[in-house]
Amino acid sequence: MISLSVITPVSAVDELVVSAAASLTEAFNEIKSEFEKENPNVRIVANYAASGALFRQIQQGAPVDVYASANVDWMEELINLKLVDSRDTAIFAHNDLVLAVSSANQHNISNLHDLKNPEVRRIGIGNPATMPAGQYAMRSLKNMGLWKDIESKFIYGETVIQIVSYIRRNEVDAGFIFASDLKRGGDEVFEISRLSMQTRPTYSVAVLKQSRNQELSQKFVDLVLSKTGQAIMEKYGFIRDR
Repeated sequence: MISLSVITPVSAVDELVVSAAASLTEAFNEIKSEFEKENPNVRIVANYAASGALFRQIQQGAPVDVYASANVDWMEELINLKLVDSRDTAIFAHNDLVLAVSSANQHNISNLHDLKNPEVRRIGIGNPATMPAGQYAMRSLKNMGLWKDIESKFIYGETVIQIVSYIRRNEVDAGFIFASDLKRGGDEVFEISRLSMQTRPTYSVAVLKQSRNQELSQKFVDLVLSKTGQAIMEKYGFIRDR
């Protein structure tokens, strides 16, 4: 008689899609690893891009469970579209915006007004239409009366990671990035000045109403908001909210 061995089925793996601002890449990758360690049957699919680009993906029906934005404006848009409940949103970190240069600093830029010098020809900035870093920079420069003087020099990027790369490779003379992105530049990117802003860059996170696993999605958000998650955010240069 042939005995048939009983095969125990492997537990299905739950998958959560987390769409997060590109500036959160390293911090959220660590939070993702922590979450998967605590929840071995869950796999996090991380999607990093400009907050505005991620908003448009969600608006067009992309299957996203959790959204983390580098400003509250895009989150408000999702609330207005009834894709997120306002009661489910949470602020989880803050940031600063800085003018940065490469270690070469070929034109000896020492302050924001040096950007008007004729030898400074290329300035990296995020696309204000989709990137919070670009939006914050535009508002601050307009408030200081510098925007029109240097607008013709702007080289636009679609993520802060791209702007950091431009600076590091000397493809721009200077650039506007989040303070947390200085860590990404290592010894090759240096802060020159912090921009004055009426509202500090603020990060918000929420579970989408469309999420098929509300409980697990909320569990991920809870980790971001926890002492563990906040310590990770601080480790990568963010200003913790709690």
